[in-house]
Amino acid sequence: MAFISITRLRVRSLRFMPAFFFHTIRTQRQVCRADGFLDGALLADRKHTYWTMTLWRDAAAMRAYMTSGAHLKAMPKLLHWCDEASIVHWETPDARLPDWQEADTRMRKQGRASKVRHPGPHHPTLAYDAPRTAGAVPLRPHTAT
Repeated sequence: MAFISITRLRVRSLRFMPAFFFHTIRTQRQVCRADGFLDGALLADRKHTYWTMTLWRDAAAMRAYMTSGAHLKAMPKLLHWCDEASIVHWETPDARLPDWQEADTRMRKQGRASKVRHPGPHHPTLAYDAPRTAGAVPLRPHTAT
């Protein structure tokens, strides 16, 4: 049984974007090399909102990634940078990524708001605008050469 993780982050000010992108590049490199990472995608939505979708061998592999390296260093900064943040996880019998509409539906129905220091009005209810679902960038596991 594979494990899906979806995150949605809205950066609250343009002044945080350079640091946000710097940490995004570092965590992207980390995830592509992480043990148990199978597939993924990044989606730049409207209004400084960014989605990640990752497929893992299991929940333990995702937690090992989440609690180490560049990802661990970036997480505390998001508390200050974001005014909306949410996450949803589920197990799937198929080792395939869902489409973005399924990710959005699951986020709204089963997701939870993450802690942020400056929550926007839509943060607690996940009542955000429907995401733009085109233009995602694939993430692929790094293969040793």
